[in-house]
Amino acid sequence: MTSTDPTRPLRPMAAVTARMLVSGSPFEIEIADVNGTATRVWKHTPPHLRAVLEAAGEHGDAPALVYERERMTHAEFQRAAATLARRLAEDNAVAKGDRVAIAMRNHPEWVIAFFAATSIGAIAVPLNSWWAAGELEFGLSDSGAKVLIADQERTDRLADALPRLGVPVIAVRSTASTPGRGTDGERRPFPAGTRTWAQVLGPTEEHVLPPDPGIAPDDPAAIFYTSGTTGTPKGAVASHRNMLSNIVSLNYARVRSLMRIGLDFDDGVGYLEALPRPVVLCPVPLFHATGAQTIMLPTVARGGTLVLMHRWDAEDALRLVERERVTGITAVPTMVAQMLASPRLGEYDLSSLLSLGTGGAPAAPALVSRAHGRLHDLVLAQGYGLTECSATASLNAATDYLLRPDSAGVPVAAVDVKIVDAEGAELPPGEPGEIWLNGPGVVLGYWQRPEATAATFVDGWLRTGDIGRMDDEGFLYVVDRIKDVIIRGGENVYCSEVEAAIHEHPAVHEVAVVGVPHEVYGEEVGAVVRLHSGHRLAPGELRDHLKSRLAAFKIPDHIRVVDDGLPRNAAGKLLKKQVRTEQGWIGDG
Repeated sequence: MTSTDPTRPLRPMAAVTARMLVSGSPFEIEIADVNGTATRVWKHTPPHLRAVLEAAGEHGDAPALVYERERMTHAEFQRAAATLARRLAEDNAVAKGDRVAIAMRNHPEWVIAFFAATSIGAIAVPLNSWWAAGELEFGLSDSGAKVLIADQERTDRLADALPRLGVPVIAVRSTASTPGRGTDGERRPFPAGTRTWAQVLGPTEEHVLPPDPGIAPDDPAAIFYTSGTTGTPKGAVASHRNMLSNIVSLNYARVRSLMRIGLDFDDGVGYLEALPRPVVLCPVPLFHATGAQTIMLPTVARGGTLVLMHRWDAEDALRLVERERVTGITAVPTMVAQMLASPRLGEYDLSSLLSLGTGGAPAAPALVSRAHGRLHDLVLAQGYGLTECSATASLNAATDYLLRPDSAGVPVAAVDVKIVDAEGAELPPGEPGEIWLNGPGVVLGYWQRPEATAATFVDGWLRTGDIGRMDDEGFLYVVDRIKDVIIRGGENVYCSEVEAAIHEHPAVHEVAVVGVPHEVYGEEVGAVVRLHSGHRLAPGELRDHLKSRLAAFKIPDHIRVVDDGLPRNAAGKLLKKQVRTEQGWIGDG
């Protein structure tokens, strides 16, 4: 493999694509029947997640998981996941199609539990660990979870609900005798039958294999919850093909970017084998599509090392890059901005770092320029995708990204993108419209939400709700959002959900929740409130009211109480752009 100066002229995209898609390439494409729809898919995608777990042993003593000072090799990871899978099947009677909820921080047990559940055909249900008790209870009830694998913080939060739900609990980094703490501060014992992780797992065995139920590529493998505009979370049901296709899509996009800047692969050397073994820092939650599908799955599948963080801290991230010789980071723009702003950035040895990517929220062009100025030897990248398309639809990287920092890049070869008008007619390049996606990553639908599924998924196409345009060279630009959603540091905050919680306060007459531009988080949550006549309500009181109803990141950072009615159109719809203007909450977003 040889490389050249990344500032040299780029190779034509068409030429690179043609070379990568030849017969026999790891990126070969074929047509498959996906639930009755002819779909372009990656031919060499593994058939199911169980295959990834089975292959983990081939990487032997190479480190797989690093958490603080804990280390686990791929062989140890495989034994632990396979053993847990057998325990779930034999001791908890978990069968194909049953749901296994996972609620915890980024512990190694999260990764083990995910692969254990999916390897026996069960459906993993990652729950947002930032959720409040009521939100976690909803996720458990809505998914019909047969078992919950959770850490101490989550079991504390669910202490009041667990006896009512009757879901068996596997307690991670806890003891079965340790009680949870209820909302009143009093201790609650765990429900009868709760066991610790160590009690369930027991001693791991060499060459243990979990029961094989016969898993098809399009069988459901996971439910990732994403809040809807109605405020009720919807579970996006991802198949094995969906998630594993994202691994191939990411590999394809990365290799395409390297070939675009002049990199050549020697004859007879595989694309991926020519690249160094990845050591990837995971600073984002695993319960997100970015954490699980963009970071965890590709790293484990390639025999790399996944470096987990307990919680985000810019200094800790820099320290881990140096200590673990991290080669790649994918983070939300907020995190990248904080690392670049560290006064100690120059004190750390970051020479191992080869790539720095952002996802979960658009990165401002100024951030791209700043990153290139301070870390100019890195390959910078930004991806576009949704939970509903299994994370990756397009990727912009290397010189392409520097030349077009406001673009989401060119779609990967197995993904089709079209821009449509309100009637669904395709628009020409340059014209803005709704972004529709089609490809092997588009999920099966929403869990037990047939109407929402029918409205969002049309003949294999995903209606994203985002407004975008395509240029003449096939680069995608995301210019706005149809959905009323705020992206705060990579976390989606749906305005109607926050408005509904605020409306529960008896003093509130009407409210508008809008995004407030923020230099670090991209957006913060703002609320403009009009009270009932004769009532008074301080911002602090309203936030206290919301603490038991919403996760902390959804609680408004800015609260304004006004005397006059909020602006509405003739149909009574709130004019949120006018609300932002009147409050001075305007900016590039």
